[in-house]
Amino acid sequence: MSQKLQFQVLLLPNAPWAELAQRFRHVEELGFDLVATADHFVDWRNPHIPWLEGWTTLAAVARETSRINIATYVTQIPFRNPAMLARQALTVDQISNGRLVVGIGTGLIEDPAYDMIGIPNWSYPERVARLKEYVEVVDLLLANETTTYQGNYYNIKDAVMIPRPIQQPRPPIAIGALGPVMLKLTARHADIWNSLSFAQTFDAQLQETRDRMNLLDEHCAAIDRDPKTLRRSYVVLDQQSRDCGGAIAYYASTDAFTEMVERVIEIGITEIVLHYPLVEREMPVFEQIATEIIPTLKR
Repeated sequence: MSQKLQFQVLLLPNAPWAELAQRFRHVEELGFDLVATADHFVDWRNPHIPWLEGWTTLAAVARETSRINIATYVTQIPFRNPAMLARQALTVDQISNGRLVVGIGTGLIEDPAYDMIGIPNWSYPERVARLKEYVEVVDLLLANETTTYQGNYYNIKDAVMIPRPIQQPRPPIAIGALGPVMLKLTARHADIWNSLSFAQTFDAQLQETRDRMNLLDEHCAAIDRDPKTLRRSYVVLDQQSRDCGGAIAYYASTDAFTEMVERVIEIGITEIVLHYPLVEREMPVFEQIATEIIPTLKR
């Protein structure tokens, strides 16, 4: 896969569709490489705000846009059978003419959706065990016309996938991983590693991410995989803004953005994921970053 530097936007589905569609078109018009949305039943931190379903939104975004790649960062595996997710991914890959990245993760125990809709809230060890099989099933179904699979959690018998994906042999798979076991699974099964850090300071976030990258490289070496074949996608998180809402630190100015992002690039991240601005006053800086700063960083 290409190791060119990419800039991406995480755009939450937290508005009515007419407004949300305009935001997605705006991100494409600004020249970003990928736009991702989230996969929750509600906004898990604020369940009473507007919220649309992620994969349905993604299918609509595929029709609203023409160039930009699209993804869920990341799909929560408890919400769907893996074969159904593979079918959804195949459909969106077709609709988008091959612009899909399939993001997959364990999901959040803290998400209130499990009680709301009455589905099991698996422990983290069970989520990790299931994710291994889940990714294997999705991989096989997207890469093959007919698949049979027998695991401890998932069984697929003669599952047919026609038409085939536009992207061959299948759309790329991104795994959201933070812990050691998940990083090991990522080294074996993913095309893209998607991550973030919840550490309270930016320095601590970078150090934690650097440590995870070193462990990821070790896992790649253990299976004779070239670490350069695994792209590194990082969501730049402003922890204070996440906790309190409001302004995002890296949108304070173009200089603030450049300083933070250059440090992310220095540790070896090739896909930098930014949040869509939370407050209107950040929009001019966001647009200036897209049209002036990012092209310079890419050069």
